[in-house]
Amino acid sequence: MLPNVISKSIVLEDGREIIIETGALAKQADGAVVVKMGKAMLLATAVSRKEANDGVDFLPMSVDYQEKFASSGKIPGGFLKREGRLSDYEILISRMVDRALRPIFPDDYHAETKVDITLISADDEVLPDCLAGLAASAALAVSDIPFNGPISEVRVAKIDGKLHINPSPAQLEKATLELIVAGSLEFVLMVEGEGNEVSEDEMVEALQFAHEEIKRHCQVQLELTKAVGKEVKREYAHEVSDEPLYEKMKAELYDACYQSVSLQIADKSIRSENIKAIKEGFIESLGEEHEFEASLIGPYFHKIHKEAARNFTLKEKKRLDGRNPDEIRPIWSVVDYLPSAHGSAIFTRGETQSLTTCTLGTKLDEQMVDGAVISGYNKFFLHYNFPGFSTGEVKINRGPGRREVGHGNLAMRALKKVLPSPDQNPYTIRIVSDILESNGSSSMATVCAGSLALMDAGIPIKAPVTGIAMGMISDSKTGNYTILSDILGDEDHLGDMDFKVTGTAKGITACQMDLKVEGLDYSVLKEALYQARKGRLHILDEINKTLAEPRPELKPHTPRSSMMSIPKELIGAVIGPGGKVIQEIQKDTGATIIIEEVDNMGKINIFSNNQTSMDAAISRIRGIVAMPEIGETYTGKVKNIMPFGAFIEFMPGKDGLLHISEIKWERLENMEGVLEPGEEIMVKLIDVDKKTGKFKLSRKVLLPKPEKSDKN
Repeated sequence: MLPNVISKSIVLEDGREIIIETGALAKQADGAVVVKMGKAMLLATAVSRKEANDGVDFLPMSVDYQEKFASSGKIPGGFLKREGRLSDYEILISRMVDRALRPIFPDDYHAETKVDITLISADDEVLPDCLAGLAASAALAVSDIPFNGPISEVRVAKIDGKLHINPSPAQLEKATLELIVAGSLEFVLMVEGEGNEVSEDEMVEALQFAHEEIKRHCQVQLELTKAVGKEVKREYAHEVSDEPLYEKMKAELYDACYQSVSLQIADKSIRSENIKAIKEGFIESLGEEHEFEASLIGPYFHKIHKEAARNFTLKEKKRLDGRNPDEIRPIWSVVDYLPSAHGSAIFTRGETQSLTTCTLGTKLDEQMVDGAVISGYNKFFLHYNFPGFSTGEVKINRGPGRREVGHGNLAMRALKKVLPSPDQNPYTIRIVSDILESNGSSSMATVCAGSLALMDAGIPIKAPVTGIAMGMISDSKTGNYTILSDILGDEDHLGDMDFKVTGTAKGITACQMDLKVEGLDYSVLKEALYQARKGRLHILDEINKTLAEPRPELKPHTPRSSMMSIPKELIGAVIGPGGKVIQEIQKDTGATIIIEEVDNMGKINIFSNNQTSMDAAISRIRGIVAMPEIGETYTGKVKNIMPFGAFIEFMPGKDGLLHISEIKWERLENMEGVLEPGEEIMVKLIDVDKKTGKFKLSRKVLLPKPEKSDKN
């Protein structure tokens, strides 16, 4: 029996129960809970320093989600046989929790904070990612860490036309819409998901449905906080202030900042230089000996510039670069830019540019996934790279960070919805987006360039996909707001929302939303979605001018592929003893052949760099799997000669006995000089032994039968 356990329960619509427990484990953390659903158990802990480090003016929080292999009775692979760096899947869940928690912390709380969520027991019927946000929030709720929560995350999916909360993996396979939604009692805070070209109204309906469940989770956490006596949080003072400095800066610099942003300059480097000059001019005016807190000049200037830029947009309904709120930056794109790639495209929108390639591989190129909960293979994956030069920075390349993993995953989800079915596409597909310039919406540029690269490679996608990043600037006091289409990097930093939407002309395929203020009204959200649709369709018209549909043929240097199905019992015949037959075919033809059993059938994938090689491999395989028919005539080759006849290979891999009595109509006493090894002869299949399956051949039935002579 666990000591001093305080427990609360949440019952879902279908009767399943989520239990939150605290008081038994990890008691030296500031807050710790265990969240249970079925056999799945998550341990979440939260720890925060009492004081902030000097000079820190933000929340230095890190969130890590990790799945222990022991939770599902597995031993990790690799040489070390232990959990290593977080997988991409774990990073994505960590990011979702972080994005939901961060806006809820007080703006002036700057102490280093760490949230850990660990899967300690797995359940095949429970997806733990939809419980991670609830666990993290509950750990904060039972601590004294200042936190304006609680929040929760749920998965909402549309299955057979009905919305469900936290469905099982089996149910999720049939979903037409799947979203992870985070929110507080009042607002939706974060959204990430995908759909089968769903409408904007369906999206809003799902968000509202999810939020009603989230409210219940938050109410239970409030009860838990009261039960553990953590309603009063710790006191803190993390911000040094210099009110006279701020008042002086605002009086002297606000109008200059407002005037600068009102110039509406499209080039971000010029805008940056203008703003930098205002700041440096103020510092020079202070002189070397002043009594102000120098470390606050930067943060205060950023605050004043942000206020001026926001007020300009709200008042004038114009953008920093001169666009109207719903106006898209100039677009140009090309395909087939890289002559040796299987598919390539450049997509440029304003000062954001992606060079994207599409590479087609075989089943041997599939990405292996070896996780505690999810294992298997990926036939489609997308990698997003964001080098320092794309923003004019000097940055050492140390591999993809969490941001790159997240942006790549969003683009991958957007595009995978339009890929052909596995039966129509035998290839493993890798998309790589290298961002060459960045000024906002680089993940959406990846979607557009990826769609073009797929079509350039000749992959028969259902429809082109485009994406757009939406923003918003709002004033909570007046209720005034402006929704911005195709946001700049500056608008991302200055605004209250980053809402990315991707889709085809028919509907939405993926979305991602992050809020920097508490929540977003549904009417505003709906308005943003429909404004996003208008922008997506404009972008679609632009890329259609470059390439409107997939190329009808693969490029000459692209590997060819063919798929064959054979009866399961013939798999062994194609492979041969120890793989001898299939290896011989690959050696002779130059093709790559992969065979596996799927749904009680043999599925054969043949890959080759040229059609001649492909045809030769197909011919050999067809010869092996073809079923001999009694009465059919074949051209055979003499393999072995025996005293009683000869063995003839009349089909690839199939030998039959040509008995000495079936060679000629005339009686033969022996086989000497009758046939030679390697000699080709015509034979007829006259019978198949029902017990042994051995083939009986005849040559004489193909020869004229001599007439009987009369004997006197």
